Amino acid sequence: MRIAAIQSDIEWEDHETNRRRYSDRLWAAAGAGANLVLLPEMFPTGFSMAAEEIAEPADGTSVAWMVDQASTHDVHLAGSMATLQEGGKPTNRLVLAGPDGVVGHYDKIHPFTYSREGDHYDGGSSFLTAQVGGLRTTFFICYDLRFADEFWATAADTDLYVVVANWPRTRRHHWQTLLTARAIENQAYVAAVNRVGTDGNDLDYAGDSMIIDPMGNVLASASEGETILMADVDAAEVERVRTRFPFMADRR
Repeated sequence: MRIAAIQSDIEWEDHETNRRRYSDRLWAAAGAGANLVLLPEMFPTGFSMAAEEIAEPADGTSVAWMVDQASTHDVHLAGSMATLQEGGKPTNRLVLAGPDGVVGHYDKIHPFTYSREGDHYDGGSSFLTAQVGGLRTTFFICYDLRFADEFWATAADTDLYVVVANWPRTRRHHWQTLLTARAIENQAYVAAVNRVGTDGNDLDYAGDSMIIDPMGNVLASASEGETILMADVDAAEVERVRTRFPFMADRR
C-alpha cells in the first residue's frame, strides 16, 4: 500500500478555503498512486479552541467532502475536524473515509490540557482500527503520541499507526523522537502528518511529517515546506520483523 501524507499550511478557521486547497493536492496524491491519504489534525480550520463556532455536524460538509474525495480518487482518506455531538462539548474527531463511504471515526482520547483543549472538546474513549490496503491500521491524533500505553494496547492488532497532528515547532524534537519510539517499541509502521506555517494564535509549525518502518527506519520525511510525502508499506514486513525479533511476547 502506498501512503501519502499531505503536509500543508492551514488557513485559520476557513473551512471552504482549506477544502478547496486539499482537493487540488488530492489529485496529485492519487495520481502518484496513493491508496491512503493523510490530512493534518483539524485540517478544515487549524487547531482552534473556538469549538462551538467551528464544529460541524457528524455528517456535515467536511465529512461529505471527504467521502466525495475518497470516492472520486478511489482512496482512503483520513483527517480530523471539530465535530458536534449531542449532550456534550464537540470532539476532535478523526474520520476515515473510503471509496464506499465513511469507514469509521476516532475521537481524540487525550485533549491537550496545556492549551486547554479539554475545556472546549470532550475526550474520546475508544480506538479505531480498520483494514486499509491489507494493513490493520490504528489511528491517533497529535497529543495521543505522548501516551505509549494507548499504542501498546492496540499493538497486537496493528500493522500501521497513523498520527495526524498540529505539533508546534518548539517541541519538534519530542515529535520526531516519540514517533520513532512508537514504531520501534511496537514493531509497526508509523505514518504521521503535521502542518506547517503559523496559526491564528501565532504558533509556528515545522512539519516534520514522517513515515517510519517497523525497525524505526525513516522511509520518508519532510520539514518546513508544503509537500506530499509518500512511501510504500507492507503488512508482510511487520510480520517478518515481529517473527525475527519476538520482543512483544515478553511484555508483561
